[in-house]
Amino acid sequence: MMKEKPVFKMNGYGALLLAFISLIIGVYLIISAPAIPVKLLGVLLVLLCIVAATSLTIVQPNQAKVLTIFGTYLGVIRDQGLWMTIPFTFKQSVSLRVTNFNSEKLKVNDLEGNPIEIAAVVVYKVSDAAKAVFDVENYIQFVQIQSETGIRHIASHYAYDTFESKENQWTLRQNSDEIAEVLVNDLQQRLAVAGVDVIEARIMHLAYSAEIASAMLQRQQARAVLSARKVIVDGAVGLVKAAIDELTEQKIVDLDEERKAQMVNNLMIAIVSEKGTQPVINNGTIY
Repeated sequence: MMKEKPVFKMNGYGALLLAFISLIIGVYLIISAPAIPVKLLGVLLVLLCIVAATSLTIVQPNQAKVLTIFGTYLGVIRDQGLWMTIPFTFKQSVSLRVTNFNSEKLKVNDLEGNPIEIAAVVVYKVSDAAKAVFDVENYIQFVQIQSETGIRHIASHYAYDTFESKENQWTLRQNSDEIAEVLVNDLQQRLAVAGVDVIEARIMHLAYSAEIASAMLQRQQARAVLSARKVIVDGAVGLVKAAIDELTEQKIVDLDEERKAQMVNNLMIAIVSEKGTQPVINNGTIY
């Protein structure tokens, strides 16, 4: 496996000036010099200009140049600017900028076997330009394919949601931060061979597949109704208890156990019922 290493370089403006001067003097000697040796000197100066020109390279900010000569890897230039390096080298540019990859909506079965749709955004940058160029065929395509593979792998190890109370069980919907951290670690292991650092990975789309979406929606609605009912019943019990205790404490009415049960029943129906209750006025004795 290749590793990034520095390569010889020096200020390119001096080489550019040398090439320009060599070209002017060489052309002048070739045209105006009467003697053959002087003309040959002019030819050598022109050749020197060509050699100097092949050694120049421009490195943009957040860019690296990977140098090879005759199939041999020499090194990498990371510093921005105009540089003179080894002549006759092939210089390949690699971007070091932070890049986003938005995956397609992938259809995969979660831990419970439910088909779901999932998509994620992966933020990455190249940390080793030599690995990105030589250890994989195309590091951009490699990142895309491995990212989708990692997303499928993580989605299959967790449930979309859980409807039973289970401790220490993460779900894709409820534990997005924790799942994102697991996804980053998984992708980093996959992309290290390409010299890529994963900065962040987040699920940006998560839904049940169309064939089960309706059934799961009904299940979620039923769960919400049950939760709401539990809150109403808990509140009603508290209100009824407070009413009975207040009546007993204030000695407004003396109720035996049977009539307490009847009052509790009436109050619970009045509070829990979704429809408005119609009061009945008793103009005689309650007994």
